[in-house]
Amino acid sequence: KYAENMYYFSELALTLNAPESGTAPTDSRRRPDQRLMEEGRWDEANAEKQRLEEKQRISRKRREAEAARATEDGTPYDPYKPLWFERKKDPVTQELAHVYRGGYWESKEKQDWGSCPDIF
Repeated sequence: KYAENMYYFSELALTLNAPESGTAPTDSRRRPDQRLMEEGRWDEANAEKQRLEEKQRISRKRREAEAARATEDGTPYDPYKPLWFERKKDPVTQELAHVYRGGYWESKEKQDWGSCPDIF
């Protein structure tokens, strides 16, 4: 019903981005620019997207500078690693894949998101 007002998305597609309480602060459903867009606040959404992109650029530049300093110093550099996944070679395909290593559900149960970076 009223599909023409919802870009003809299915009910499932419309609910995939629905907010859920208790999720990690890094959950993509918490993206402020996306939420503003879904509320029809286009100008604010665009401004927020620009802010987030600049924040990402600054973070990337900081990681690149850290890597360069480590290379110059000859010290090991530990690049960004996902919190709950690790890259492993798939035993069947021999390709690298991100494999869940645990921790998310425990953090969610405790509502302890202290290890999450501030990405928004």
